[in-house]
Amino acid sequence: MASENLIEIKDLNFSYDTRAILKGINMTMQRGKVVAIMGGSGSGKTTLLRLIGGALPPTSGYVKFDGDVVHELNRDALFKLRRKMGMLFQFGALFTDLSVFDNVAFQMREHTNLPESMIRDLVLMKLHAVGLRGAHHLMPNELSGGMARRVALARSIALDPMLIMYDEPFTGLDPISLSVIGNLIRRLTDALGMTSIVVTHDVQESLKIVDYVYFVADGVIAAEGTPQQVRDSVAPFVHQFVHGEEDGPVPFHYPAQQYRKDLNLESEVV
Repeated sequence: MASENLIEIKDLNFSYDTRAILKGINMTMQRGKVVAIMGGSGSGKTTLLRLIGGALPPTSGYVKFDGDVVHELNRDALFKLRRKMGMLFQFGALFTDLSVFDNVAFQMREHTNLPESMIRDLVLMKLHAVGLRGAHHLMPNELSGGMARRVALARSIALDPMLIMYDEPFTGLDPISLSVIGNLIRRLTDALGMTSIVVTHDVQESLKIVDYVYFVADGVIAAEGTPQQVRDSVAPFVHQFVHGEEDGPVPFHYPAQQYRKDLNLESEVV
């Protein structure tokens, strides 16, 4: 019987040379849930996605996906595992020389032996799910930012993955497109029974759609909980992040010597 958890991350450490990025991360992500990973820039959120996908090996600890320890898989097994995953990059990353239709069809043609007639029906089905079936003939340069993000989402679900990872899916979107993408993430997760991981800075929009939140700061899990627990948290870091406050554990000023010294006022009499 399959475990309730699709992903288990245990004592995960990762460093670039001597610079520690992740320091003993522990997470679980249940099947059919939307999980948000939040934190400041450079806190290791995108690195965590790369470790889940097997693009990077951990320094120590492990990521287990659907029962397999990712970094222990050989090349063929890793590629097979990745077919169970989809990825939505920050700005869509569509193939600029391919039409909307061919962008969504790409994985089906690359990884299956389906006849072209079936691929056509499946592509139109995926585009219909994101509201863009009528745009199948357009080129990426003819799309708005929100439309491009939806095409990328249709492409990421082309092979009905067990997991989709979203790297900053709300960046650069207007309020309408932002809401559309958020609602699509929630609806597609529920409809397809997959797991979604959303790396994002957009706290308010994310808390509307996710089931659980992890806050990463300085390479560790600073806080975690349900959306309501996060909203109600009195932990200084969480409160500052959720409410966008200037003062808190994350300082406004970069560390520096005393201001008077920089202005050469140290010897002046006050």
